[in-house]
Amino acid sequence: MSLKEPVSRFPEIREPLLNEQSAPGRNLRTVPKPFAAELPDDIAIGELPELPEVSEVETVRHFTRLSRLNFGLDHGLYPLGSCTMKHNPKIVEAVAGEFAPVHPADEAAMSTVLGHLKGLEMALCEICGLDAACLWPAAGAHGELTGIMVIRKALDAKGLKRRTILIPDTAHGTNPASCTLAGFKTKAIPTGPEGYLRAETLDDFLDDDVAGIMITNPNTLGIFERDIEAIAAKLHAIGAYVYMDGANMNALMGVARPGDFGVDCLHLNLHKTFATPHGGGGPGSGPVLVTAELAAYLPNPRIVSAADGKYALNANAPTAIGSMHSLLGNVNVLLKAYAYILALGGDGLKQATTKACLNAGYLKAQLAPHFDLPYETATLHEFVLSDKLQKEQGVTTLDMAKALMDYGFHPPTVYFPLVVPGAMMIEPTESEPLAELDRFAQALKSIADSAKDGTDFHSYPQTTPVGRLDEVKAARQLKLTWRES
Repeated sequence: MSLKEPVSRFPEIREPLLNEQSAPGRNLRTVPKPFAAELPDDIAIGELPELPEVSEVETVRHFTRLSRLNFGLDHGLYPLGSCTMKHNPKIVEAVAGEFAPVHPADEAAMSTVLGHLKGLEMALCEICGLDAACLWPAAGAHGELTGIMVIRKALDAKGLKRRTILIPDTAHGTNPASCTLAGFKTKAIPTGPEGYLRAETLDDFLDDDVAGIMITNPNTLGIFERDIEAIAAKLHAIGAYVYMDGANMNALMGVARPGDFGVDCLHLNLHKTFATPHGGGGPGSGPVLVTAELAAYLPNPRIVSAADGKYALNANAPTAIGSMHSLLGNVNVLLKAYAYILALGGDGLKQATTKACLNAGYLKAQLAPHFDLPYETATLHEFVLSDKLQKEQGVTTLDMAKALMDYGFHPPTVYFPLVVPGAMMIEPTESEPLAELDRFAQALKSIADSAKDGTDFHSYPQTTPVGRLDEVKAARQLKLTWRES
């Protein structure tokens, strides 16, 4: 038996390495004389490296074919839960690109750029209901580290040598590492059967060593932490802080402000929520926002306004935790986020959030009858299914993720969060039209039907250039460089 109506989007070829195409005499084209020159003796490199001997046309075709094999948002739905792979409006890319020639900047140009970055700070503070921001952290985990270091500095300034951070089991996986790097130890807190943290659960964990809690909201199940105000009150009552992992802000922007329900510090992932395409190693941006109480401890430098209205940097704030990034962080990402916010405005941000939650709810309603839904609690921008039903037929989450590639989709996040065995974490974002959601739902329904019919899934994917790999062998016998056999 086979999957019902799989759709191939790949040529059925295996693209050889350039080394494998190389042969003596295959690159005989003469370089045009205006571009041909002997290297001066003082920079000559001696013997040339053994590069593949292939023609220009072979080289161009090789890399063009490889580029066509790369899946991205311009191909179709990218349903990675918790990663928020939303469409990047091309207009904001173009607007931010206008600033590329500014580097290196003179005083006037720098003032203009800093003015826009100050505008972004103010916009993010308004969106999140907080008082001050630092834009320089380069990614989400970098922002986590920055925020936790700010909290440590604030506690130390009060003479409180507290070193425990509480982390719910539905938080993002980078949270414990960030706390450890900042000199804290962590304590895991179990969520309740509804998939969110009950405030009364904290009573058994609060003591005089607790520095704060690091909570993801909505959490990695896509569930809003509805006890967040009561949780914040309990932490504040013992002099501790509430850090919110804001990576899932795509479910809140324009609708709810973390500062209004007691959050003291959070980071945002501009490369998730605010227009920059996520993935491929960056660039990202993880600004940190804080209450007025914590503002003095934000990193240097600070954007300041002079009497003449020009903007400059002040790197001498005496209570700052130090510097977290050279220069101005990832400026292009920051400018894209500012252009996105200005283009949408408050109403547009709210509409984007509402549609993201609506899209996720629509997919969840379509798929829940065909898969195990581990939590019945209402979800926002993402939701989690499991392979519990399909596992009865010997079909796992990994099998279904591989099979989904034969329908032309990137698989969702798998096996996370860890509180759900065999998890499939799905986030469609606001980018997707109804037809694409239906196409994705139909693909997963077909896979579920095939699993019920006894299909052997271990040979999938079948329409990709590389089929099912022996991942254990790949991990044990790494081949990271080419060697002539």
